Amino acid sequence: MRRALIVVDVQQGFDDSAYWGQRNNPECEANIERLMATWRAAGQPIVRVIHDSVTPGSPLAPGTPGNAAQRIVSGDVDLDVRKNVHSAFHGTPDLNTWLQEDMVGGIAVCGLTTNMCCETTARVGSDLGYDLWFVADATAGFDLSDQSGSAVTAAQLARATAAVISAEFGVVIDTEMACALVSVASEV
Repeated sequence: MRRALIVVDVQQGFDDSAYWGQRNNPECEANIERLMATWRAAGQPIVRVIHDSVTPGSPLAPGTPGNAAQRIVSGDVDLDVRKNVHSAFHGTPDLNTWLQEDMVGGIAVCGLTTNMCCETTARVGSDLGYDLWFVADATAGFDLSDQSGSAVTAAQLARATAAVISAEFGVVIDTEMACALVSVASEV
C-alpha cells in the first residue's frame, strides 16, 4: 500500500515562544527530518502543509517570515497544500482528491501542533477511509489553558491526543517504527 507522509505546519512562526508559550518534544523536527528522508528513500509520497493563518497578529500569517516552512521541510515534495483551517483535508489543492488519484491508501501524520492541526488532519483522514499512522514523537505542541484557566501542559495534551487517536482513528507509533514499516513496505 502506498502511504503518504503528511507533514503539517512545520513553519518558522512556531519558533515564536513569546506568542505560543511553552512547547514539548524538542526532538520533533529531527524526527520529521528522518521521516522525510526515509519516505524519499522508499519512494513514498510526501505532502507538505502550510497554515495561512487568518488570525490577526499570528506569526503564521501569509506574507510574514513566520509563514515560511522551516528548513527541515524544504526540498522536493509530491504535493504542497495551503490551508487556513485545522485539517489539511480542507486546503488547496484538495488533498483527498490527490491521494485518491495517486492511489494512496494510507497516511502518516506528523508536524505541528499535536492536538490541533495534526490531530484534526488525522481524524479527518481516518474518517475518509485512510489507514492512519499518527507518528506521535514527530509532533509537538504548546501548553494551553482550559475553560477555567487551569494550565494543561503540551505533554498532557499529547497524551490525550494519542489516547483518542489510538482508541478510534488509527495507530499511534513512533518515528523508529514508522521508518522501519515504510522501508519494509517499499521492498515488497
